[in-house]
Amino acid sequence: MVLDPVAIQIGPITIYWYGVIITSAFVVGTALAYYNASRQGINPEHILNMLILIIPAAIIMARLYYVFFNWDYYKLNPLEIFATWHGGLAIHGGLLGGFLAGYFYVRKHKLDFWKLSDIFAPSIILGQAIGRWGNFMNQEAYGGPVTLEYISRFPDFIQNQMFINGQYHHPTFLYESVWNLLVFAFLMVLIRRSHIPGQIFLSYLALYSAGRFFIEGLRMDSLYLGPFRVAQLVSLVLIATAVTLYLRLKRLKEK
Repeated sequence: MVLDPVAIQIGPITIYWYGVIITSAFVVGTALAYYNASRQGINPEHILNMLILIIPAAIIMARLYYVFFNWDYYKLNPLEIFATWHGGLAIHGGLLGGFLAGYFYVRKHKLDFWKLSDIFAPSIILGQAIGRWGNFMNQEAYGGPVTLEYISRFPDFIQNQMFINGQYHHPTFLYESVWNLLVFAFLMVLIRRSHIPGQIFLSYLALYSAGRFFIEGLRMDSLYLGPFRVAQLVSLVLIATAVTLYLRLKRLKEK
């Protein structure tokens, strides 16, 4: 039995599970960032003030990014541009929007960019792990066809939700959620140890992107730029950027 994407229906008001799960991801991520800021000796009120800018910027940019790479569809269905409850929030767009808003706040208040980036990194990856279950409820972010023998290794509720158009599919949302949780656990260990400022955030970028690169190759709903999957191209750029910046920060510290 396929799960109902509607969580609550009150008259004309419809609340979707996708929105509930994404909201939960933001709430949990905010609480974690607040906690990590307190432990790192940074005024946690800055976290709340930054998130007032970061959250809307991330959502808007995530949607614009997705719409841009699906413009052939949205130019014929312009009202669907605003239907975010149907899914269609691209994480790379969200990261870009959140980064720009956060950088603006940090520059304005003369804060340490790398320290704050390290504080936010575990929250971001945990939020992504939670958010993928919104894709599950909407039956999106799934992979290519698989056999009954393969899908039977998963719980019944996942099997049922991954039965789409008469065929079972790879639960790639689950692969990425699990990978993100592993990265989250690693970052939470790293943040409690001695590290170069920026190392946690750059580790997040590199590790998340490595997992996303391989998982993206299984997906059926990838955004494309010509013959290339956009997420794979962006992942390669982020990995190269993260490694380059880490080596640079390491050399600066040694000097």
